[in-house]
Amino acid sequence: MLCERSRFLLQGLKCRRTFVTVSTAAEKVFSDTSSAAFLAAAGNLKSVPQLHVTGRANVGKSTLFNAVLGRKTLLHTSSKAGRTRELNFYRVGKDPGKLVLVDAPGYGARGKREWGELFDGYLETRKQLKRVYILFNAKHGLNETDTSMLQHLSQYLISKEGTQPFTLQSVITKVDLVPSNQVAAAIAQIKKDIFAAAPLCLPPILTSCEMDPPFGIENIRKNIAEACELA
Repeated sequence: MLCERSRFLLQGLKCRRTFVTVSTAAEKVFSDTSSAAFLAAAGNLKSVPQLHVTGRANVGKSTLFNAVLGRKTLLHTSSKAGRTRELNFYRVGKDPGKLVLVDAPGYGARGKREWGELFDGYLETRKQLKRVYILFNAKHGLNETDTSMLQHLSQYLISKEGTQPFTLQSVITKVDLVPSNQVAAAIAQIKKDIFAAAPLCLPPILTSCEMDPPFGIENIRKNIAEACELA
């Protein structure tokens, strides 16, 4: 999953001097869940709309995305990996929206080279991109593919000019699937593995979309608002 600041607000908020907390900003941005809408799908860089979350296939990406948007079926969820094959853009809030979330194809055994090329091209050229969210299944931890992806993403975190074009945020999904007496050790190991592969990756946010109410979603929303400089 990736988040972008709306081009409209990038221009329109420069002269404003009103300050609100991250929590209040997130509540305002995500309060009108009925207005969240699909904007466009991009199968190649030429079709990316002029206005990015990733994770290993079947890590619960679409389910988390729906929860963050406050919807249940805006994104189609499937037990089969590799359902997402394009960059899918979703507006948050009423038109023109305050930010855009982008659902990216999963990586791993079901991934395809052309999906990776599209994703990399997006990272290299998308000026509006503020933060990339990479998801890990709490029950499975990191595998070799996850480690490679973290290392790959780290290459983009510092530009040739020495600036940071976007930030990388880790998210741990399906925490409820880990036995309670094993959660602490499992999370500690995942944190250790993330840091070893990508020291600049932000510490993980813990989530579970199967709990009632879902756990960690408000933290994700606040994180997105902060990344998009809405506070």
